[in-house]
Amino acid sequence: MAAPDSRLPNIALAGPTAAGKTAAALALAAALGRRQAVEIISVDSALVYRGMDIGSAKPTPAERAAVPHHLIDIRDPLQAYSAAEFVQDARRLIGEIRARGALPLLVGGTMLYFKALFDGLDAMPAADPAVRARLNARAAEQGWPALHAELARVDPVTAARLAPGDSQRIQRALEVWQISGQPLSSFHAIEKGSAGAYGACACALFSLEPQDRAWLHERIARRFDAMLAAGFIAEVQALRARGDLHPDLPAMRCVGYRQVWEALDWQARHAGGPPLHGAPLHARSMDAVRERGVAATRQLAKRQITWLRSMPQRHTTACDQPQAVAQLVQAVLQRLEQHAP
Repeated sequence: MAAPDSRLPNIALAGPTAAGKTAAALALAAALGRRQAVEIISVDSALVYRGMDIGSAKPTPAERAAVPHHLIDIRDPLQAYSAAEFVQDARRLIGEIRARGALPLLVGGTMLYFKALFDGLDAMPAADPAVRARLNARAAEQGWPALHAELARVDPVTAARLAPGDSQRIQRALEVWQISGQPLSSFHAIEKGSAGAYGACACALFSLEPQDRAWLHERIARRFDAMLAAGFIAEVQALRARGDLHPDLPAMRCVGYRQVWEALDWQARHAGGPPLHGAPLHARSMDAVRERGVAATRQLAKRQITWLRSMPQRHTTACDQPQAVAQLVQAVLQRLEQHAP
C-alpha cells in the first residue's frame, strides 16, 4: 500500500434511501484501500440509535467488520441527536482518521447532516420542552397540516421542502421561529466558509441517483418487504416493551418505525390489544404497515433527491445502471489522482 497522502480530499457518498449506498461504499473502500486505508463515517440520523437495526437497514456486523464504521449505535433511542452534534463528531473523527493515516469516507442519506458539514451551521436554539408541548397540543387540536400552513407564512423556504404531515421537522422549525424570531432557513443559508458559521468542511461529494424513479420505488418496496420478513415488527415491539419510549421521540419518528408504531397503536385500540412481542400483526394492520411504510419511504427518497439537486458540486452516478458501482469507483479514483503527488 502506498504511503498515506494527507492531501487527498475527504470523500462523501450520498444518495436517496435504497439507492445501494452501503454496497457501493464497501466496494469503494475496497478499491481505495489498495492505496490507503479507509474508514467510513455514517451520515445517517437513524443509524445512530442502538436497537434499531432492521428498519434502519443498518450495515451488518460482517460489513462493519470489513471496514471500520463510525457514528453507528452511539445513542439510545430515548436520546436526541442533532445536526450540530453530527458536525462536531464528524469533524473530530475526520481528524482522528487522518491522524491514523487513513482516508475518511462519509456515507449516508441524511442531507441536512451533509449540508451542515459542508456549509456549517449557525448555533440554533436548543430544544425547549415547553414550546414543544404547546406545539404538540395545537397539533392534536388542529392537525399538523394547519401548523405546516403557519410555517409557510413565517418560513416559506423551510415549509416548501417539508410535507404537511412531517410533524418532527414542522415542530422544530416552528420551535426555532418562536424561540429566536428567525426562520430555520436563515440558520442554514450561511455563506460557505463565513466567520459566522462553524463546522464547515471540504469534501469531494459523489452521489448515487436514479434516472428512472420507478426503479427506486421498486427497490424501496422490495427492501421494506425484506425488513418485514426479517422481523421488523418484532424489533419495534421490543422497543415499545421498554416502556420509556413514545412516538414523539426523533428515533421513533424515523421512516418505517413510525408506521409500525402507529399500526401497533391502532391494533391496540381496535383489535383487542397489541400482539405479544414476536407475535404477528393482524393481516389488516400488516397491510397498512406495508402500504404506509413504502409510501413514507418514497416520500423520504423524493426529499433526499431534492436536497441533492441543491448541491451542484456533486458528481452524480446513475445508480440504476448496470455498471453503477464500477463507474462510481472510477470517478472517485480519477478525482483522487488529481491530488496525487
